[in-house]
Amino acid sequence: MVILLTVIHVIVCLFLVVVVLLQSGKAADLAGAFGGMGSQTVFGPRGSATVLSKATTIAAALFMVTSLSLSILATRAGSGSSGTLLDKKHAPIQAPTQAQPQPGQTVPIEVQTGVDGKKGEKQQVNAPVIPNPNQPKTAKPPGQPKK
Repeated sequence: MVILLTVIHVIVCLFLVVVVLLQSGKAADLAGAFGGMGSQTVFGPRGSATVLSKATTIAAALFMVTSLSLSILATRAGSGSSGTLLDKKHAPIQAPTQAQPQPGQTVPIEVQTGVDGKKGEKQQVNAPVIPNPNQPKTAKPPGQPKK
């Protein structure tokens, strides 16, 4: 059903393009360029509907009907999965379980030396861990005297 409707939609689209391009403009003469219309109506003189204008109206109506039908069929068919990636439930990301270094300990870090903008070799250095001044102090374990 969807394939048949898509084929009809493409044919109607091509037909509509051809019919619109075959029509001549309402003000195709030189007077139309300077605002001279054949009548004083808002949209210019209204002649009898030609075969091309009737074909354009029918093709436009068919285009709208096939477009709406295809969109309705696409939403009803669905793929069975949730709408967005945000709706999908994933396993929570867990941080690696490493022991946090305590103040007073050292941790290895990698540094790169350089002179005058030239990069040197990478070296591994042990850096001391200092307490974070922004982190709230934790209570001391019981059994230790208060100061």
